[in-house]
Amino acid sequence: MIRKTLKKTTKSEKLKAFIKKAKIPREFLAANRKMITRGVVLGIFIAFIPMPMQMAAVLLFMPLFRFNVPIALAMCWLSNPITMPPMYYIEYELGSFLLGISPQPVELTLEWFSNNMDAIFIPLYFGTLVFSVVGSISSYFIVTYFWKVSACRDKKKHPKHR
Repeated sequence: MIRKTLKKTTKSEKLKAFIKKAKIPREFLAANRKMITRGVVLGIFIAFIPMPMQMAAVLLFMPLFRFNVPIALAMCWLSNPITMPPMYYIEYELGSFLLGISPQPVELTLEWFSNNMDAIFIPLYFGTLVFSVVGSISSYFIVTYFWKVSACRDKKKHPKHR
């Protein structure tokens, strides 16, 4: 269903007029399996990284890779002010566990973070690397699977349209 909605949206005359007026390269809004999957993978990868301006980081990748930019930007929103603290705490705990470091007791105050940044930086970003890589690889296979299932279902429903 999402696949059909994306396909319909890209055929919209209003969208085509906006793209032409704003001089946006068409491939950054393509709604095929590869472009959507790349957008999801990049967005998920960046969403797990604890840094400000994650959406700007996605835009920095535009000249390097071709992907669906709106989808990648939407995936960055997985880490929002509500989900960030638990995500980063779990990443820190995982990084500490994998590196064999005993985790510090965490307090959610700016003073604690500024005093302990040296101690938590490496475990946090190691855990972030693990989550980003595993999450983006998993999202690649999940999106590809569901896209193919949706395409096969549509092919079975409407054989005369092929």
